[in-house]
Amino acid sequence: MSGEQVTVTWRIDTGERDDGNNPIWAEESQTVADVLVKPGAQANATDSTRPEGVSVALTCAFPRAWAYRPLRGARVTVRGLDYQVIGDPIPVDGGLTPTRWNLLVELSDSRG
Repeated sequence: MSGEQVTVTWRIDTGERDDGNNPIWAEESQTVADVLVKPGAQANATDSTRPEGVSVALTCAFPRAWAYRPLRGARVTVRGLDYQVIGDPIPVDGGLTPTRWNLLVELSDSRG
């Protein structure tokens, strides 16, 4: 089994503030190879304001070789589409770990 390449993008507070004292954000990206991507639940939007809307979910398994970094609030680009990380996933640590992937990351996106 081998995975595919994805891009993770984090929003970083630069420490600077604008005229309204709001933080100025920068983006930092990193490419991660050998990520397993599994399609998850998909659903049509049920509200009348989005008749063409859909919700899409994916689960990604990140490899142990990737130097873990918190993913809370991050965006993951898979096959050219952006998805938001759900929650704050942490890697499996210690014990029996028989595969080369140790971090499951749930992603979601709403379109339309």
